[in-house]
Amino acid sequence: MPEGDTIFRAARTLHRALAGKPVTAFESVLPALNRIDEDAPITGRTIEQVKAVGKHLLIHFSGNLILRTHMRMNGSWHIYRAGERWQRPRRDMRIVVSTADFEAVGFTIPVAEFITATRLSKDPNLRRLGPDVLSDAFDPAKVIENLRSRRAVEIAEALLDQRVLAGLGNVYKSEVLFMSAVHPFARVSDLSDEQLSSIVETARRILKVNVSDGLELMTTYGGMRKTTHRSAPTERLWVYGRARLPCRRCKTAISVRKQGADARLTYWCHQCQRHP
Repeated sequence: MPEGDTIFRAARTLHRALAGKPVTAFESVLPALNRIDEDAPITGRTIEQVKAVGKHLLIHFSGNLILRTHMRMNGSWHIYRAGERWQRPRRDMRIVVSTADFEAVGFTIPVAEFITATRLSKDPNLRRLGPDVLSDAFDPAKVIENLRSRRAVEIAEALLDQRVLAGLGNVYKSEVLFMSAVHPFARVSDLSDEQLSSIVETARRILKVNVSDGLELMTTYGGMRKTTHRSAPTERLWVYGRARLPCRRCKTAISVRKQGADARLTYWCHQCQRHP
């Protein structure tokens, strides 16, 4: 599932390829988008910017129009040079935004809508978001305040609540809690301010590292997340996806369990992350 870092990288890549350029073609299989395109054509508008807000990706067009997309579990944006062969079948296409040089293709995107800037500022999907972990205006004190308002919630579940902290997903949830030596099933009320500060600081630091300017990926998700200092593909993460394998620190077998209403998998080390 795309998390905040992958949406951030996708927005940055799309912005660099598309910003400042006129749209030469627009295509979608989504009726709601096509109705807007028929009334106020997207072709001919200039792409002003592409940005990420938490897990939302926003493409700003001239004429006060914004395309908001959310990837949920399986959606992704690809960027191709004009005429380049797509790496996914056309049946998975939901949106195409073309310029003279590039095609931005949204595959299996479940949430997409056109919205004005005025309506965007009032959009409940965005207004309810907590501080964006990758924003320059990130406010760690507000995140801790949000966490404290959910005292009875298990910390791993609280971190997935985008109203608490926008941009953190299931992979980083497990990784950040391991790095902070916090048991994922501890309730927020069990944790000290120092522990919460460590969790928030670690989340911010790790996601910033994973969007550092470097190789840009063609797709929204490239599977390149890294929380350890190791580069080998099988050694890039501390606990996520490593059930029953030895902990990289203490050799205890990594545990895994479904957690929360959505039964998301949580990974942790019993020895390194003691329950309060």
